[in-house]
Amino acid sequence: MKVSDKLTMIKEKIEQACQKAGRSSNEIKIIAVTKYVSTERAQEALDSGIIHLGENRDEGLLDKWNTLGNRPIWHFIGTLQTRKVKNIVDKVSYIHSLDRISLAQEINKRATKTIPCFIQVNVSKEESKHGLPAESVVDFVKQLMPFKQIEIVGLMTMAPFTEDEYIVRNTFRGLKQLQQEVQALKLPHAPCKELSMGMSNDYEIAIEEGATFIRIGTALVG
Repeated sequence: MKVSDKLTMIKEKIEQACQKAGRSSNEIKIIAVTKYVSTERAQEALDSGIIHLGENRDEGLLDKWNTLGNRPIWHFIGTLQTRKVKNIVDKVSYIHSLDRISLAQEINKRATKTIPCFIQVNVSKEESKHGLPAESVVDFVKQLMPFKQIEIVGLMTMAPFTEDEYIVRNTFRGLKQLQQEVQALKLPHAPCKELSMGMSNDYEIAIEEGATFIRIGTALVG
């Protein structure tokens, strides 16, 4: 199926989820996760009106960057090794996986502009997932104050892959509560207005619980 047809279906579901939550669909930004698809398919996504592309490996991002350049708004959404920061830091508009001071130090050292970052939070406490435990987030935000090249624009999480809507919803709700705690600090380097949560299987629930960025791969580009 063409990306444009899939996008139409996804936008309808976004609209329904927003109506249910009393939100405007203008608040939702779709990131097409292109990590498993060709540059041609990523190009098709751009041609369909998508402007945000997400990659989770530096090699994949650089491959597509060499063809697509800065036409998309690039998001790095995967675990970022400290030694790989220099490869991508000035090519991305957002990093979704900040979860340790050593990574913050490297981003701050290598960046030539302020990098909007999401703190990755392991709300569900799954051992298989990366991210800070929820109870460490506020202290971590405070520790990031000296890093002038980093702005904490929001928080990111992944819900467990389960059919149990209660578990999924509680995960997203937990991230929303954390966001409110960070916002209450009123720190200039951490406005924390965004929530990056929701993927192909659960983005509608994420929107109902406050997501502003949804990361969609399979349901959009395959």
